[in-house]
Amino acid sequence: MVAPIAAQPEVTLPRVIDTLADKFEAATALVSEQENFTYRALAERTHRYSRWAIEHGLTSGAVACLLMENRAEYLAIWLGITRVGGVVSLINTNLVGNSLTHAIGAVAPRHLIVGANLADAAADVVPRIAPQIRVWSHGENGHGFARVDLEIEQTDGSVLPDDDYAAPSTRDRALCIYTSGTTGLPKAANVSHFRLMQWCNWFAGLMNTCPDDRMYNCLPMYHSVGGVVAIGATLVSGGSVVLRERFSASRFWGDVVESKCTLFQYIGELCRYLVNTPSHPLETKHQLRLACGNGLRPDVWEEFKHRFRIPQILEFYASTEGNFSLYNCEGRVGAIGRIPSLLARQSPIALVKFDHEKGEPERGADGFCIRCIPNETGEAIGKIANDRSGAIRESRFEGYTDAAASDRKILRNVFAVGDAWFRSGDLMRRDQDGFFYFVDRVGDTFRWKGENVSTNEVAEAITAFPGVAEAVVYGVTIPGAEGRAGMAAAVVGREFDLAAFRQHLAKRLPEYARPVFLRILGRIEATPTFKMKKNDLSQQAFDPAGTSDAIYFNHPSRQAFVKLDNALYDLIRSGKIRL
Repeated sequence: MVAPIAAQPEVTLPRVIDTLADKFEAATALVSEQENFTYRALAERTHRYSRWAIEHGLTSGAVACLLMENRAEYLAIWLGITRVGGVVSLINTNLVGNSLTHAIGAVAPRHLIVGANLADAAADVVPRIAPQIRVWSHGENGHGFARVDLEIEQTDGSVLPDDDYAAPSTRDRALCIYTSGTTGLPKAANVSHFRLMQWCNWFAGLMNTCPDDRMYNCLPMYHSVGGVVAIGATLVSGGSVVLRERFSASRFWGDVVESKCTLFQYIGELCRYLVNTPSHPLETKHQLRLACGNGLRPDVWEEFKHRFRIPQILEFYASTEGNFSLYNCEGRVGAIGRIPSLLARQSPIALVKFDHEKGEPERGADGFCIRCIPNETGEAIGKIANDRSGAIRESRFEGYTDAAASDRKILRNVFAVGDAWFRSGDLMRRDQDGFFYFVDRVGDTFRWKGENVSTNEVAEAITAFPGVAEAVVYGVTIPGAEGRAGMAAAVVGREFDLAAFRQHLAKRLPEYARPVFLRILGRIEATPTFKMKKNDLSQQAFDPAGTSDAIYFNHPSRQAFVKLDNALYDLIRSGKIRL
């Protein structure tokens, strides 16, 4: 599926859509709550946006920001603009105020297109963005923005002649997609036409998509998985994509069954939400043949697969800006993938020892990084290829719009003088069979009692206990204590037994990794891509006066979790209780 891409630099995804329209014509391409498109209608719609882009100077690398909820029109907009050389920056629809201002400013756009439902958020930041940026609304708005949808209706949708524009090649940038911003504000990653073609065709091959497939996609379309992978991998094979604005655990199975979907794209903790919902009469009446995604934890995997009768799970590891990826085609529970020997030279990946105190890979006496042995945890890195042609182009690092941020992701002189590797920022281990397992984010692992504690591994141990619906783990500072003490925030059911929970942790975790503090709360906030938010929880730490939630202290002398009050809190902070 991906072999022809490098040899055909003129073939970009918008052009593929034209070819698909000729082949599949009236077959359904996209289904959304606002509009549906056949393959022919989608191609026609993209040509309208291409002509609009030419008229408004969106060619030759000029940037437009797109702030719009999930819908079929979303894809038509960026396909049309990128066909003629424009670049589209996909903005997180949850951003407001300073965060939205930053995201827009990071890509220096000429235009901002907003969905009518998000016009208020756009109007709020207009005084803070560059005055030359023209704001367009798709739909009625109360702020006087020009109506792009009205202009499009007056624009010709026939195939655009090649001599009307300078077509981009796969070498050129097509999109800007933002990172999750786990440290600081989100960064805008550059995504070329080559990577769009690679993502779509690679996943089409992995999922073996065909015209009979229908993909259920409730992930945000400003994200690389929800906006490109899930959609493109289905469309390039002639299938249909059912788009939903957001995920709903209560409506999920009814929707999947009614829409007759055969594929489902997940991410983060979405599968855990489904497992934690009450039994649904349609949860095994679906036609799903495969669920594809990343972030499915081992403690959820088996129950998700067997309870809902999912024939195949395709777990993978990738990042928007990363230059390597991993795929678990064998269904090994908990693994994020492995590299077949035939692809080893083409996809050079290494795990290197990591120095948690310095916050960077460890180096030996010779100054080079040290490779991990099997089952040893280290940071995953991918070798950056310098050649801009041929199959190895997928190993290039295309970077961010911020050059300094790009440079910080590159590790140099790793195994030889002059080599360069992409830093994933993810800690992994590889077993004797070559399967990789995600351990933690570099910044999430903390040191306590001289040992490294993986928040991800501790969270998996916690959620394996009956009555725990979800949990997040982080380190908190205690005055006078070296390192950070482990703290867990958990959502629990009525059957949760605190004493038995402590015994469970003693069996599953070494003493230094067991949480010192436990916070019980009603729900844990998550990002739109279903990653649990813990920055606020970490900052609130273990002060009982700062929350109405119950906080428990794993008392070392009482050998029990004791409810934390102000008096006990003061004793811990003063160092009168030895930890």
